Amino acid sequence: MRFLTCLTHDHDLRLVLLAAIFCLTGSAITIRLLQRLRAADPGTRLAWTFMGGVSTGATIWCTHFIAMIAYQPGVTVVYDPLLTGVSLLIAIVGSSIALDVAVRRGAFAPMLGGALFGLAVTAMHYTGMTAFAARGLVSWSSAYVAASVLFSVLFGALAFGRALSTGKRDTLWPATTLMVTSIVLLHFTGMAALAIVPVEPGLGQPDSQGATMIMAWAVAVVGMLVLGTGFATYVLDISARVASQRRLEQVMEGSVDAMIVESDGVIIEANHAFADLLGIDGGEVPGQSLGRWVSDIASIQPGVLTQRNIEAADGSAIPIEIALRVDRDHGSSYMIYALRDVRQRLAQERRIAHLARNDGLTGLPNRASFLEWSHRQTAADGPGRRLALLSIDLDRFKDVNDTHGHAAGDHLLTTIGTRMKQMARPGEFLARLGGDEFVALTPIEDHEDAIDLIDRLRGAITRPVDYDRSSLSCGMSVGVALWPQDADEISALINNADLAMYRAKSSIATDFCFYEEDMDQAVRARRRIATELRDALDQEQFAIHWQVQASVETGETTGYEALLRWTKPDGTSVSPFEFIAIAEQTGLILPIGEWVLRRACREAAAWPVPWKIAVNLSPVQLGHVDLPRLVHQILIETGMSPARLELEITESAMIADPERTTHVLRQLKALGVSIAMDDFGTGYSSLSTLRSFPFDKIKLDRSFMSELDFAPQSAAIIRAVLALGESLSIPILAEGVETASQLDFLRAEGCNEAQGYLLGRPGLIVTDGRAEAAGHAA
Repeated sequence: MRFLTCLTHDHDLRLVLLAAIFCLTGSAITIRLLQRLRAADPGTRLAWTFMGGVSTGATIWCTHFIAMIAYQPGVTVVYDPLLTGVSLLIAIVGSSIALDVAVRRGAFAPMLGGALFGLAVTAMHYTGMTAFAARGLVSWSSAYVAASVLFSVLFGALAFGRALSTGKRDTLWPATTLMVTSIVLLHFTGMAALAIVPVEPGLGQPDSQGATMIMAWAVAVVGMLVLGTGFATYVLDISARVASQRRLEQVMEGSVDAMIVESDGVIIEANHAFADLLGIDGGEVPGQSLGRWVSDIASIQPGVLTQRNIEAADGSAIPIEIALRVDRDHGSSYMIYALRDVRQRLAQERRIAHLARNDGLTGLPNRASFLEWSHRQTAADGPGRRLALLSIDLDRFKDVNDTHGHAAGDHLLTTIGTRMKQMARPGEFLARLGGDEFVALTPIEDHEDAIDLIDRLRGAITRPVDYDRSSLSCGMSVGVALWPQDADEISALINNADLAMYRAKSSIATDFCFYEEDMDQAVRARRRIATELRDALDQEQFAIHWQVQASVETGETTGYEALLRWTKPDGTSVSPFEFIAIAEQTGLILPIGEWVLRRACREAAAWPVPWKIAVNLSPVQLGHVDLPRLVHQILIETGMSPARLELEITESAMIADPERTTHVLRQLKALGVSIAMDDFGTGYSSLSTLRSFPFDKIKLDRSFMSELDFAPQSAAIIRAVLALGESLSIPILAEGVETASQLDFLRAEGCNEAQGYLLGRPGLIVTDGRAEAAGHAA
């Protein structure tokens, strides 16, 4: 009962209440500072230890001092200032040591720190009691002293252990209660151990109670300022940490990738993208381990992008890319994972890889896949292995595009591709090279195997296709080349199959042809000439030869016709009859014709005598919309007078599109250029052509002059053409004049001009103060 009587009879309960309030407030702040100290990084731990030691020491010292002031033994009491100050120093230093020990690593560190805290409180209390002096006999109870020490150490250890325990949400007030209990039991049990017998009863000074109360409140206020400083520091730190945490959450939530922060193998932060990726609720993630969803997580290295599969909530495996960064903060290691869903990217890569090897429209393999397959098949071991390469071209496919539109053409190609895939047998490889060109490669035993594939292809290609209430259809032309019979390398095999296909396309009896070297030699020669033509244009192998045009009546030179000549580097000449048609088929006639026109104008512009020049135009050139602009540009560049330029066209050039051709010719005439009809009397010659456009000259074809001596019909035609020209006021020029009798005939019939070997062979113009044509005999 000594504990209760000491509390109720020997203490001023008002000051006891003040001490209790201070002790409760200080203990709560101390517990918060202890928890913050545990999370402090090494650089700030000393500062937090000092702040915690000051706050804790102030808590227990002020509580003790206020409670001592509240103690009224009935005699005069004084305090030794030095020992009182020493007791405060003991409280601060002992508390600092206890806090530092409590937050160190180890399972028993919090309990050990709490025990040291209890010893520090005990040392402070009894040092303060040593500073206590009273006018009387003082005695101590050993049992109560031992009990006070035991209570202080035990409840101090429990308070620190509870404050630093993990897995409990509310560790403040239970730990605070235990700390308050430790301090209260120590003080009042220790005070119960004290007994004072007054030497002179009644020597107390009741009138000093007011001063004592003021001193007690002063001590409490100063202590509260110390505790308030510690608490304010703690609050500012918490605010900074909350702001930092908020920024981290904003960064994580702002990322399109799934983000995970893991510490000690436990997820402490996860953004919504991670929960969405797994298809789970975000509240299920914290507290788990990432290894629950990602296998072999320990093998992931920081800074290395790794591919893994993550298991979704429905059990499906999602391919991801995962990156790891390790961050160390406040003495702890944090594993920061970034996880990216790569399903869409992988699907896109598969699509790109498919498109790289397959045709995007029909789904058949493309040229790259065909070349790879063909090289693999021709390189396969096995004597006597035979292959058939089929080059397939669709007939009348352009008509489908022109009549029904390109969408219909695409539909037809798609359907044909699907049919081809359905009719293909194991070992047969079919591909689309582009446009309406297909190929097939198949192993064969004899020709019949290739013919069987052709028959099946015919059924897949020529069978009509329904489209938008219409029926689309096309034919096919197939060329077949055999391996190794027709070629010893794959490029030659492809070329030979193409040659056979072109022969089939021109045939009216069959839609397929096997490669035959002799029959396909002409096609090969045309291809070779087309290739050489490109080189000739680049290497300046062309030259302009001029053939004189003269008046039939006087023999005077009226102009020259520009004739294109091709001389190869080895000195051999190629006739225009051999390469002009090929140039028109390949489109090379456009750059060649431009070169001829520019070169002819440049040379003629340098002549001292302004003779007129004639330049032939191909029907392909005439069909080009930019021809008038090109002619105008060349005339400006070369300084050639438009009146000196005469452009020759054949009547066949006006047959395909008369209105458009007439429009182009009128634009040319507007430039001041003359227009002549070449090779009149052959082909589609008609009076309607002469009526539709006012030609400046008509050139009679050379074939009539060569037949003049033995074909009376030719003489009659010449007379008729001359009469027609006279009636239309169009000058006539006869080509191919090679004998004097021919020239006499033309003179007698009133022909205006002539040209031919009799008048001068084609040659180069020599400019040495005069102009003359090589071989000029006029």
